[in-house]
Amino acid sequence: MRYFVITGHKALADGSFKLDDIAGGAGRADILARCVNSAFMLSHGIRKDAEIYLVFEGGDDSPKTVRINGSLVRYLNPDERSTASLLRNALLKKIPEGKEAVSSPGVFVSKMSFYDVIDMLSGKGSFVYLKEDGSDVRGFDFPENPIFVLGDNSDLTQNEEKALLEKGPSTICLGPVSLHADHCIILVQNEMDRRGL
Repeated sequence: MRYFVITGHKALADGSFKLDDIAGGAGRADILARCVNSAFMLSHGIRKDAEIYLVFEGGDDSPKTVRINGSLVRYLNPDERSTASLLRNALLKKIPEGKEAVSSPGVFVSKMSFYDVIDMLSGKGSFVYLKEDGSDVRGFDFPENPIFVLGDNSDLTQNEEKALLEKGPSTICLGPVSLHADHCIILVQNEMDRRGL
């Protein structure tokens, strides 16, 4: 399995945003929607071996985490607006105390924070921190069940990075220039695909 954890530092957790304004009023939820497409979309299908955790940290109802599982998800289309609609519908669900709610097939929502997510995932694989000053991906030996962690249009906060570093992640970079979060996901997927992993 390939896991992805993306923190939306200003992305509104209450789902009150308009689909026409996901880049502004939604706190850059457009970035998270694009990350979903990069994690799952193939030319004629969906990656079944991927799971993404989107942490919405903006607004009074935060944090919330939307989890999407590639082997279970339905109604996922390649356009940003319909993906944002799936995310908004999840954020609007009533969440039972201490549990996940199912929003639609393969889409789940909980009150987990970034810290909760990495604690929960720590038994499922090995963390890989995507950071500009990391080791070059071209020489990196991918672990089994990698858990890729990255920020949205902002780096992880000092506290988030500290918590992640306590998990002993590998730290890799994908090239000599800064890239969008969704492009980073595509590049690590491609690198693993090329190696048959």
